[in-house]
Amino acid sequence: MRRALDLLSQYAEYHRDRRNIVTHFVGVPMIVFAVSVLLTRPSFTVGSLVLTPAWIAFGLSTLWYLSRGNLVLGASVSAAVGVLTLLAHQVAGGSVANWLTWGIGFFALGWVIQFLGHWYEGKKPAFVDDMVGLLVGPMFVTAEAMFALGWNKPLLAEIERRVGPTHIRDMAHPA
Repeated sequence: MRRALDLLSQYAEYHRDRRNIVTHFVGVPMIVFAVSVLLTRPSFTVGSLVLTPAWIAFGLSTLWYLSRGNLVLGASVSAAVGVLTLLAHQVAGGSVANWLTWGIGFFALGWVIQFLGHWYEGKKPAFVDDMVGLLVGPMFVTAEAMFALGWNKPLLAEIERRVGPTHIRDMAHPA
């Protein structure tokens, strides 16, 4: 079981260019939203609850986030993913065309934005080397937002000690 510090540090190795981080603030929520939209079908009833694969995935991811050794971060990213999952259920109703347009459209656009960020970074996405990066992405974006608000400066300092500070990569003279 890797802890939040280790996961965030590993992910941060692929995300030091500030332009890449900014694209992740847009692309990662779009992808989480899109996956949730696509997982809203089928639905089934258990007692008085209406469940979908999206809610099951949310529950499992919440357990994973809460078990990474940082309760505040785990609860925060779970709340963010929960809001995106709730919004996904709001837009996914109606026709199959509507459901697929929202799901596939946001998924594709989110990845285009992600790949633009990694072009600035000059590195491949983290999930290419470790599929857990697909779960760490929302945690990383949430942590970066919380760092920007002044939360847990020691955690940020330790991540930067391990992988270096953020920067703007010189595109004319890439390293």
